[in-house]
Amino acid sequence: MKKQTIYALMILAMITWGMAWSSAKIVNNYLPYDELVFLRFFIGFITMLPFLFFHPLNIKIIDKSTWWNIIIVSILFFLYNQCFFMGTDYGQAGKGGVFVTTTNPIITFIIMSCIARRIKSMQLIAIIIGGMGGLMILNVIELGIAHLTFPGSIYFIFCSIIWGIMTVLMANGQKNIDSISYILLCYLVTTLISMPFVQSSFIFDDKLLDWNFILHFIIVCNAMSIGTSIYIYASERLGPIQVSTFIFSVPFIAMSSAYFVLDEPIGFNVVIGGLLSIMSIYMINKEK
Repeated sequence: MKKQTIYALMILAMITWGMAWSSAKIVNNYLPYDELVFLRFFIGFITMLPFLFFHPLNIKIIDKSTWWNIIIVSILFFLYNQCFFMGTDYGQAGKGGVFVTTTNPIITFIIMSCIARRIKSMQLIAIIIGGMGGLMILNVIELGIAHLTFPGSIYFIFCSIIWGIMTVLMANGQKNIDSISYILLCYLVTTLISMPFVQSSFIFDDKLLDWNFILHFIIVCNAMSIGTSIYIYASERLGPIQVSTFIFSVPFIAMSSAYFVLDEPIGFNVVIGGLLSIMSIYMINKEK
């Protein structure tokens, strides 16, 4: 696939991610977090099955290191989504979308720099600027460092760290397996991990027939079935750092969605913090 095509798909992926934050806050009113995580990955797994007609899955050729990668990534997927739903439930979805998507590219860069054991002074300055942007989004400058202990804020921090680690692992996990098989297996294993935490009776809940739930859960699922699948596919082809920088387009989509769907105000601190984080991402990539 040509890079231009991957770039276009990444833009589509980022749109689905930006819209998902507001929709997640709405679906939290219908089901517990565990059941939302299970449904999200089960549907994601089902949507990947048709691709097996074009990319048959051969489990026998998958080595142990790849299996361990899939299992670890799946555990992180489960933890990330738990924090995702908790954060949007306790905190402001728009603010969370801005914070997570502007800070995890920086975390990805830090991890890659530690692996390569190389970092330039300008990149270090960029990281500091990005960190300031993240703190400003969470309004730590005005409310103090204790604000980070608030439930919504701490879950968003976990989301950012977990996704940064996952980006690096997902790029490495596709060295000896095709992307379609890798994505499908990650979704399957995450579904299996989440199964013990749900009660089967929830599928008979009348709330699942509510059109408001159906609409917003489709948006949440699209963010994974379409957005995350594209992200995983692109992470191996573009590299962890470059693919993560596409996330800079998500904050304003997330803020706009939260404003129109949830009537969340777009604070001046969120705008300035988002711009600082985007500037740091640009500086990091310029100095690569």
